[in-house]
This record gives sequence, structure tokens and C-alpha cells, in this order.
Amino acid sequence: MRLSDLKEFESDTRPDWCPGCGDFGVLAALKDALVKSGKKPHEVAVVSGIGCSSNLPGYIRTYGFHGLHGRPVPVAVGIKNANPSLTVIATAGDGDEYGIGFNHVVHAARRNDDIKLIVMNNEIYGLTTGQLSPTSKLGQKTKTSPDGSIIYPLQPLPTILGAGGTFIARTFSGDPKHMSWVIQEAIKHRGFALIDAISPCVTWYNIYDEVKKLFYRIEDRGYKITDQQAAFNAMNDPQGIPTGIFYRTEEKQSFQEKLAEINGGKAPAESVQTLDRNVALQLIQEFA
Repeated sequence: MRLSDLKEFESDTRPDWCPGCGDFGVLAALKDALVKSGKKPHEVAVVSGIGCSSNLPGYIRTYGFHGLHGRPVPVAVGIKNANPSLTVIATAGDGDEYGIGFNHVVHAARRNDDIKLIVMNNEIYGLTTGQLSPTSKLGQKTKTSPDGSIIYPLQPLPTILGAGGTFIARTFSGDPKHMSWVIQEAIKHRGFALIDAISPCVTWYNIYDEVKKLFYRIEDRGYKITDQQAAFNAMNDPQGIPTGIFYRTEEKQSFQEKLAEINGGKAPAESVQTLDRNVALQLIQEFA
């Protein structure tokens, strides 16, 4: 890899994350994956919601859109529908996508939209200074659960598996080379890809050492990624934190492929009829 390739994705804006934040590892892995996938900045769109991790589009030189809290997925889907030639990547945090926006994630998986979603999961609301998030552990003490959480954490990966997800993976920011490989595989995948990126918040809930002791790569253990039951069992390993691709299938067409089929092989934006100028002026006058 030439260093100049990575420089193509360098933004003029420097990340303002806390020193040691796991999101640095995710950003580095994403840039590396795009280069190794042979992508150019103009071929990629990165979309985000609100949160520390959702600042990422400003730190990478691609098309970017910083949207509303919990809403990167519908924006990403709209971009992909309009221009299927783009590689569309949504980046968000666990509060953003496993909380307010989880309904969008479920239905994007069900439709098999050809977008890639990287959720930087730190089990806390980091931007708003340490409140309980959907993935916070039972008993976890936060600003909004000072006596320990009494709510069981959401299990996003098994949920998306049950919703019909076709690419489901977990990575760890402390292992960026492995994360880069997973992202590369997600980019190749024809359909929706969810990557749960464990990205410790060093300020409000630092689980880096805990994760480092427990994580392992599932592909090192002779894992079959087309087996749904094996995927479910691996996701729920009580003895460790497995990372890698839990499940992948190419049997399902993507939603965008289906759209093209019923639209004569064209993306919706390619078949839009241009409105005659005189007709447009007439409509404006009529409804003014």
C-alpha cells in the first residue's frame, strides 16, 4: 500500500476525540479498508447521526452527511437508492443506532439495503457525559443509574440475525487490522452489513482492558459463517468476546438490485423525467 493512497482519505479537520478513544482505531481501520478495497474518495459516502462517533464523516475525505440523532440509516438508504454506484457507509454510536434509531436498523436488515453500518459501541452515552445506553450492562453504574442499571442490555446482533440480516460482525478498536479486514468484506457484500465495533470510551466507561483480555477472533476457531445457529451461539458466548464475521449469506438480493429490476435496470434517480420549464413556471404561478 502506498502512503499516498491513505492520504487521499485524509481530512483537513483533525479529530477532537479524547486521547485514547476507541473511535481513532475505527477511523484508521475504515481508511485502510477503503484503500485496500480500491475505493477513491469520490466513490464513497459516509453518513452519521449525532454523538462523539458520529463526527467521523468530518474526519475522512469522502462525500459526507452529518444527520439527525438516530437517523443515519434512512439517509444512507436514500443516497444508495439514488446513486447505487456509491459505497455508502453509515457510522454511529450505540445510543444513536441501538436506541433512538434501532427501528431503522431492523428494517434496513429486513430489506437487505446495500449499505454498511458501523456502530461504535462503548456501552455508554459519551457525548452527553456518561448516561445509561441501550447496551449498558445490568448493574452498570452511570449518571442515570447511580445504583446500577436494572435494565437488561439490548442484544443487537442476535436481533438483526432474527430480522433477516445477511452480514453481521463484531470488531474491536484495539485490533484495527482485523477490523479493516471485516470492513473490506462488508464492502464486498451485496446487501446490508452490520459491524458492531467495540470502541471503549476512555473518559466515561473505559472497558478497554476488560475487552482486550476476553476478545478472540472466531475465524481462528474453524468457524462456519453460513450457519445461523452457530452464529447465534457465538454471539452469546458467556466466556469471551468473539470478534469477526458471525453470519454472511449472499442468497438474498439487495433492495437496490430489486429496485433496478422493476425500474428497467436503472436507479430511481436515473429515470426521473425532467420537468419542462414552462410547465414548472405555470405550476409555481398556480400554487403561489
